[in-house]
Amino acid sequence: MRVLADERAGEITRLAGEAARALGCGDADLEAAEMVIRAGMLKLGCGVLGDLLSADRGHRGPRVPCGYGHEAEFVSYRDKVIDTALGPVTLNRAWYHCAECGHGMAPRDAELGTAGTSMSPGLTVMNDKAAAAVPFAAAASLLEDLAGIRVTVKRSERAAEASGAAHAAHERERAALITARKLVPLPPRPVPDMLYGVIDGTGCPMTARETAGREGKGEDGRARTREVKLAVFFTQAELNDEGYPVRDRASSSYIASFETAGVFADLVKAEGIRRSAEQVRQLTFIGDGAAWIWNLVTATFPEATQIVDLYHAREHMHSLVKSVEFMLLDHKDEWLAARMEDLGYGDIDGIEAAVREFPLEGIKKQETEKELGYFLNNAPRMRYHWFRQCGLFVGSGVVEAGCKSIVGQRLKQSGMHWTTSGADAIIALRCREASTTWEAICYTPDTQTRTA
Repeated sequence: MRVLADERAGEITRLAGEAARALGCGDADLEAAEMVIRAGMLKLGCGVLGDLLSADRGHRGPRVPCGYGHEAEFVSYRDKVIDTALGPVTLNRAWYHCAECGHGMAPRDAELGTAGTSMSPGLTVMNDKAAAAVPFAAAASLLEDLAGIRVTVKRSERAAEASGAAHAAHERERAALITARKLVPLPPRPVPDMLYGVIDGTGCPMTARETAGREGKGEDGRARTREVKLAVFFTQAELNDEGYPVRDRASSSYIASFETAGVFADLVKAEGIRRSAEQVRQLTFIGDGAAWIWNLVTATFPEATQIVDLYHAREHMHSLVKSVEFMLLDHKDEWLAARMEDLGYGDIDGIEAAVREFPLEGIKKQETEKELGYFLNNAPRMRYHWFRQCGLFVGSGVVEAGCKSIVGQRLKQSGMHWTTSGADAIIALRCREASTTWEAICYTPDTQTRTA
């Protein structure tokens, strides 16, 4: 140990000398000194980590369980290079072989979290964050520029997608346990007064193979995207000075999936239970009016208040006006203002009565009935005056922003075409990042327990 300490001290002295020389190199002298010291400290840290790992070479006796009901025998010590957040480290560890299964194993790999991979857990987390934030080529460049670690673009992609897939699988497994009441998340203390769930969907550009046989909205009828279903849960405790509700800071958690509405419903239910939906005084779901959203909410949380996003309702009101504007002539703006006032008070009967005054026939009647149907089918969800009196949100802006920030900013860049598995993995990582603050609270071991 004395020899190692002397070597470390000598290395530090050498680094100090190189940095001092760099400081006399002109305008970029400080930057050069910083880079010299960083590279040296990474190398030094890598050596320290290697020494620590060498202290336990993973020999667990002449035989160990292979994991498949047999025993594997010790063969020899074998080297494995692990890329870490400090640089590459060579691990010399015990290697076992199972004659029955015909495969080898190193118990130390499993203990360190490097079984089946040569990227350390620390470097994996760094790569996940970079690859979730920017395209893979940029992520690899960021790792090199900011952390001094060099990985290929393909390796960054494969590692991030593997991490995202594992995280998504874990989330779905946990959701199944929660909905089956085999895993019981303990509610936060104190339980929030109001909890919201806001649901929407957005398209993700896919490869031709992923959309083969699917109908789309393009002129040729072919699909070029697949829908990602997204839900965000958040809490509310206050109103601002103007009487509008304020979303609690750092209370949002996100879930997303390419699965069908039925499968997504289980994820929503599990997340709702985890966020104490069964304990809060006021549970509210907000959506754009799509039937699948309300079917999902009714099936999972039938007691929840359902609200159609006011912005979408106003968009449909403008579409309704277009269907009858040929009858309105110069009174269009006045008629629209009156209907918007009806909408603000949730007076859907008044909107219907005003539309029925026009003697429409043919295609115009069909168009008008379709738009009017949107309001009639969602009338109980459009009592905006009452909702506001209760201090509730009536807009879905948080999930609209989520669709843009979680899916759009990363997966909809020019020229991008994804496989379902690849997109699902990256979206899982981005949902985890977007939920970081809340996750840090609710995923600690003492906030959930398994039932007997």
